[in-house]
Amino acid sequence: MLDKTISIHWFRRDLRIEDNPSLDYLNSLEEPIMCIYVLDEINNDDKIGQASKYFLNESLKSLNSILNNCLHLFKGCAFEILESLLKDFKIKNISWNRCYEPCSIKRDKKIKSFLENEGINVKSFNGSLLWEPWTVLKKDDTPYKVFSPYYKRGCLESAAPRYPIKSKKFNLLNISNDFEINKLKLLPKNNWYRKFEKIWKIDHYSLKNQVADFFEKKIQNYKLGRNFPAKHNVSRLSPYIHFGLVSPNMLWYECENLIQNENVQHFKSELGWREFSHYLLYHFPQITKKNLQVKFDKFPWRNKNDHLVKWQKGLTGYPIVDAGMRELWQTGYMHNRVRMIVGSFLVKNLLIHWKEGEKWFWDCLLDADLANNNVGWQWVAGTGADAAPYFRIFNPISQGEKFDTDGEYTKKYIPELKNLPSKYLFCPWAAPEEVLKSNSIKLGLDYPYPIVDIKQSRELALKCFSAIKS
Repeated sequence: MLDKTISIHWFRRDLRIEDNPSLDYLNSLEEPIMCIYVLDEINNDDKIGQASKYFLNESLKSLNSILNNCLHLFKGCAFEILESLLKDFKIKNISWNRCYEPCSIKRDKKIKSFLENEGINVKSFNGSLLWEPWTVLKKDDTPYKVFSPYYKRGCLESAAPRYPIKSKKFNLLNISNDFEINKLKLLPKNNWYRKFEKIWKIDHYSLKNQVADFFEKKIQNYKLGRNFPAKHNVSRLSPYIHFGLVSPNMLWYECENLIQNENVQHFKSELGWREFSHYLLYHFPQITKKNLQVKFDKFPWRNKNDHLVKWQKGLTGYPIVDAGMRELWQTGYMHNRVRMIVGSFLVKNLLIHWKEGEKWFWDCLLDADLANNNVGWQWVAGTGADAAPYFRIFNPISQGEKFDTDGEYTKKYIPELKNLPSKYLFCPWAAPEEVLKSNSIKLGLDYPYPIVDIKQSRELALKCFSAIKS
């Protein structure tokens, strides 16, 4: 045991040193800080999808580097690991930045109670949200269920988000540390994750360049440009925000430093949607397992596994849907407009339960987040708060024609259709035989026929919805 008294900062979804309230607080106490990360998959909220594990693995390596190899890794039950550290070190203070998922809240309360009974000074901070869920309520002290009043009246008319804490030199505990990232066993043995290495730069230095590039260039056409998957007007910051390599506060005040226009305001509202997702999860924790709108409990979902597999593999016969699903598999990411299209197709044209889509996205997305993933799927399915009406069914043909007019995005992920004229790109089955033949395309062989008829499937979905309404 070390003779000197130390403090512990427990890293969770705050894998950064800049704008880290917990770390900043401990540094003010002028005692050496031991930085730890615990992979606690015993806690259900921390069970990570396969793609996200790769992002976490690289993020931890980068964090350890900026901490001068002072990050200590543990795997197992967080309660038991913290309990054992009390036996090995003279610990006076332990702090962390809060997580807001139901199981995390339950676990953290148990840990805090135990530590305080042991005479430890325990603090927790908000390092992940602009507005914590319990601070934004309607006048009758009930939670909002619609985004616009939540954001405009609840958030924007309340106290401004905390200003980011500037980076400083930290008093880190400098003891022998073998940073054995492999002991966390985040990466699968089949090297499935190798496909991400050329696409994503996951380190704090590259992230700063990416943030600067977005606010200097891409945000200038954000509101309109973000709807077109071939254009580069989105930030692609969601996985960095999820794991806390950058805080929403840092991004919010980057916006505040710009001339306020519709593009800047729209990006801020997207940060607001992330807040709303965590807000709903906090106030309605049952949404991880159930429809928020209970009328959908009687919806006649279909269990057609062959359709689900074809959707997952990007073989539905609808090019914009298949392009999105292949982008997801190849890159660990999917453009937001296309997420809505593929989600609508699954739940409304295939009538497959949104939970199946949620599970697939959870495993394939680098930015898989319990709140965002669940609320996003319930929004598309029409089963959640402020959800898209069930009768709003995205037509994959017109969506492709409108948002990928020249087919740049679609042809990138479906090269077998790269020579097809744009007129037929989003409905290849409508192309005359001589057009298909001249471009060496054999439908049913090179590219599948549609697995459902888009008009008939839409009519069936509306009939099912009418049934549960009555």
